[in-house]
Amino acid sequence: MPTYQDTQLFINGVWGPAASGRTLPVVNPATHAQIGTVAYAEKADLDRALEAAEAGFKTWRKVSAFDRCKIMRKAADIFRERADKIAPLLTLEQGKPVGEARMEILAGADVIDWFAEEGRRAYGRVIPARSEGVYQLVVKEPVGPVAAFTPWNFPINQAVRKLSAALSTGCSIIIKAPEETPASPSELVRAFADAGVPAGVINLVYGSPAEISSYLIPHPVIRKMSFTGSTAVGKLLAGMAGQHMKRATMELGGHAPVIIFDDADIDIAAKTMTFMKYRNAGQVCVSPTRFLVQEGVYKQFVEKFVEGTKAVKVGDGFDKDTKMATLANPRRLSAMVANVDDAKKHGGKVQTGGYPIGEKGNFFEPTVITELSKDAAAMNNEPFGPLAIINPFKTFDDAVTEANRLPYGLAAYAWTRSAKTANAIAAQVETGMMTINHLGFALPEVPFGGVKDSGYGSEGGSEAIEPYLVSKFVTQAGL
Repeated sequence: MPTYQDTQLFINGVWGPAASGRTLPVVNPATHAQIGTVAYAEKADLDRALEAAEAGFKTWRKVSAFDRCKIMRKAADIFRERADKIAPLLTLEQGKPVGEARMEILAGADVIDWFAEEGRRAYGRVIPARSEGVYQLVVKEPVGPVAAFTPWNFPINQAVRKLSAALSTGCSIIIKAPEETPASPSELVRAFADAGVPAGVINLVYGSPAEISSYLIPHPVIRKMSFTGSTAVGKLLAGMAGQHMKRATMELGGHAPVIIFDDADIDIAAKTMTFMKYRNAGQVCVSPTRFLVQEGVYKQFVEKFVEGTKAVKVGDGFDKDTKMATLANPRRLSAMVANVDDAKKHGGKVQTGGYPIGEKGNFFEPTVITELSKDAAAMNNEPFGPLAIINPFKTFDDAVTEANRLPYGLAAYAWTRSAKTANAIAAQVETGMMTINHLGFALPEVPFGGVKDSGYGSEGGSEAIEPYLVSKFVTQAGL
């Protein structure tokens, strides 16, 4: 078992405790045992971080995109080299299988590499002038210090996108990382510091989410914020940012539909979606949740999916055979129990699972419920756990209507052999991302974001760096 160190704040290039000395416990979700502590930042610490970020921005913005890229690429290499040491820490504090933890770290290194290169290509442009001797230029400049707020389900994945986008464009950043999973994002920041990012450019704090966000977002030093989390909290923070005219990127909740047509390859669809559903115990913003299966293949898909679900081995995250480990905290366990109880009251048929596992940790059975009423809680609120709902549909329009019924629009899935159907469903489902006949989300080079109550802006692709850049127009005439 790896040694879990207490996590400190990182402010102005120095690791240290909070000014008050206050800490919070960090608990292993598989055992409920305390494994360490994390420093708890308060106003004095935030003021130091803001001062550092302001000074760091003045330094970092002067570093050329070419040289920023070299430092970031070095950070990616360091982070990749440390994957085997960091992955167990992520498993200890978050609960996901150590293999998934390692994949998250390696994917994070790829994100750093991609943004490092994309920052070198943040081109401006020349606009043809109407008058002779006049130049019209659009220059891209960094927006300024950034406040970023990241969640516990992917402590590295969510932080690395915001951090990399900010640094690649010349911004400094204060990251408010999750208190429940603090060690893994601290190792991410350590890789950047060891690669040579100047003091003050990256600052890392933990503490009360409400207190930190309400202090940082309105502060005049902060020029942009980025948040990943629930829709309810996201709306509050977006409103706060709007009051102070701060740019915002919001990656919020989802309730992803999976539309499976009669002509789909059911074997491949069931196998692929079983893997995707129970990845990270379903605690994924793009996790497939409402399975809408056309009547002709409904029974066949249910049988295949339930068979695959029953084969998912639940256990210790350090066991190489484990496919799904513990939920990340007791809140998720309670939510799963409540969802299943509510589903039963609304006529849902539990095909498999539905109960907590054991008396220690936050383990819950991979669960499949069929024929669930639209009035049930899980049909309207993101379960964020290992619960799949499978309902039949008759026509194409029926599937579209149900897919678009909710105010969410983050991700959607579809399975069909028909190019015509694929094009039609892609056009008509209201979503920020759709993947058809395979899993294609979350690569560094593709957009990642939603519509409607799932937020706005992108955390991936070339679109991701735009909110961190200001387009300055400069026009000049010769004298």
